[in-house]
Amino acid sequence: MLDFSVTFVITLINIAILFFILRAILFKPVTKFIENRAAMIRSDIEQAEKDKIQAKALLEQYEEKLRSAGEEAEALIKAARKTAEEQAARIIAEGRETAALLVANSRDQLDTERRAARAVFKAEAAALVVAAAGRLLTREMNQEDNLRFAGLLLEELGKN
Repeated sequence: MLDFSVTFVITLINIAILFFILRAILFKPVTKFIENRAAMIRSDIEQAEKDKIQAKALLEQYEEKLRSAGEEAEALIKAARKTAEEQAARIIAEGRETAALLVANSRDQLDTERRAARAVFKAEAAALVVAAAGRLLTREMNQEDNLRFAGLLLEELGKN
């Protein structure tokens, strides 16, 4: 049968003592280190999840701000276009008013010059008539002379 020797019992006792010593010195600290490490990893993962949720919230906020900034930019552009169109319409209206005023002034000046030219023409015509009448009075005239002088008078009036 089995023959138990003292060496076998001493070896079993040594193994048991070694087991308890290793357990006290090595297994408990290693187990404790592994548990601490696992807890730290779990907390890091939880923190990463929280950070991820917070990052998503920030991303949504930034996207909303970006959309509102785009809408504000569109509104500013529309307002600037409207202001530019109003200014353009005002400038065009002012230009038309100025042009109408210049045309009216030019017409007035032209009418004044036309009246002055007519007055000069009337004065010259009167001088010509007086000169022609003076020539006619100095000589006796017949029907032929009257027609010829009338033609000359009309020619001179037509030239002026």
